[in-house]
Formats: sequence, C-alpha cells, structure tokens
Amino acid sequence: MKLIFRALMTALALTASLSATAQYQWIDKDGRRVFSDRPPSAEVPQGNILSQPRGARPATTTAAVTRPATPATSAASAAAAASAPAPSGVDKALEEKKKQAEAAEAAKVKAEQERVAAARSENCKRAMNAKAGLDSGIRMGRMNDKGEREILDDTQRAAEQRRLEAIIAQDCK
Repeated sequence: MKLIFRALMTALALTASLSATAQYQWIDKDGRRVFSDRPPSAEVPQGNILSQPRGARPATTTAAVTRPATPATSAASAAAAASAPAPSGVDKALEEKKKQAEAAEAAKVKAEQERVAAARSENCKRAMNAKAGLDSGIRMGRMNDKGEREILDDTQRAAEQRRLEAIIAQDCK
C-alpha cells in the first residue's frame, strides 16, 4: 500500500512539474525570438507564435481566461490600463548601446576625413613650393635609378611642371 502511495505521489509531482515547463515562443515586432512562460499579447499575430504549451488558448491573456469580466471589473481594468505606461518593446540599454556605437562610428569617420584633409593640405604646400622653384628658373636636379644626380632639361622641367599643376588642381581646393 505504501508503495502504491509513493508511486502515486511521484506521478502527481511529475505531472505538476510538467506544467512549470510550459514555454511560449514567438517572434516580436523587431524580429527577435521571445521565450516566456506567459502567453504573448494579443498584438502578436498568430503566425508569429512558434510554440505554445498544449491546451493553451492562442493570443489571450490569463486574466481573461480565468475570470469573466463584469462591468465593475472591466471599468477598473480599463482605468488601470489607461494609467499604466504602455510597454514600448524597446530595450533602453540596447538603444543606448546603438547610439554609442553610432557616435563612435561618426567620430571615426570624422577623424579619417580630418586626416585626409591634412594630407591634402601638406601635398598642396609641397607642390606649391616645388612649382615656385621651377618657376624661378634655377637649375634643378633629381636622383636617377642609379643614385646619380641629373639636371633637368627643358622637356623634363615642362613635364614636372604639368605634374605639379595637376597635384595643385587636385589638392589645393
């Protein structure tokens, strides 16, 4: 008799614990999977509910299932619902992290633009100085591939002057 009683109590405890494992799973309006032991709100479309416990009624709240609404309780619940803030479904910490990431990305882009602008300014100054040297008419030289110094002739000076003018046109805006 004690053995049957123990087996019956064990079976009862196991069946009671099965209801505790009831899990709802649905996709919210942001496209994220939500796991809960409570049913989703009525706003969630039936097609977005991925799983629910057996015997569960779809898209209803537990208050509506457990107790019929009377005029007094429905007015009280309507007043409570109106005074309570509506859940936005947005995680404030997640939004803050997104804003910080966007600000960091904007700062990174701005720093890169400033670096490019500084490089252009430096190239402009160098090209202007080199062009001033060519325009002065003094003899100019450069190193060839063998490391020997060569003096520029008129055609080489003209080619160098065209190259410097292109750099000035591009970088000195």
